[in-house]
Amino acid sequence: MLPDRETLLVIDTATEACSVALFEDSKLIASDHAVMGRGHAERLVPMIAALPDRGRARAILVNCGPGSFTGVRVGLAAARALGLAWGVPVNGYSTHSLVAAMAFEAHPDAQALDVVMTGGHGEYFVQSFARDGAALSALGSLPPEAASAACVHDLVAGSMAEPLVAARGHGVALTLLPDARRALLLPAPSRGLTADPVYGRGADAKPMALQGTG
Repeated sequence: MLPDRETLLVIDTATEACSVALFEDSKLIASDHAVMGRGHAERLVPMIAALPDRGRARAILVNCGPGSFTGVRVGLAAARALGLAWGVPVNGYSTHSLVAAMAFEAHPDAQALDVVMTGGHGEYFVQSFARDGAALSALGSLPPEAASAACVHDLVAGSMAEPLVAARGHGVALTLLPDARRALLLPAPSRGLTADPVYGRGADAKPMALQGTG
């Protein structure tokens, strides 16, 4: 049976961090968080099961990416499965939106910032935000030099903030990973994504052209 209160389960496995949080009437009542790199699939289910009432909630919110291809899929698969089993809605948010919201909380005077996260093949996932949560640029996957040129704001947040600021030679770096416990910092529009993956770049594998047989 679903709880009578307004409850929300948040799942975040898109990056090196793996976290879950259970909210009741917008108040955090239980959570777990670990920075682990790999093993999200094995860790996530026990994390949820250890929450009150095994995490059962009236709605589910999940990080859709970008981030680790496997991590994004693990979180979405769990959220969709639980949503179906419980008959509750599942919505998503982006890695960069949450990191931006966390950074703005830490730097209340900042009006805009760049979020820079670890990407694939040595690239960075980059996106800029205004304080109200509005995206100032499209999400991009860029080599470090291009990312440094694209990031024009003084405040840079994310897993790759320090190397980017060091390479750029100016600004304030705030190393952050998304955290389910901070999900309610997101403005309401940023919590309304369809629960589909945001990979941030095209697939690495490309179909091979069929060869003629003569």
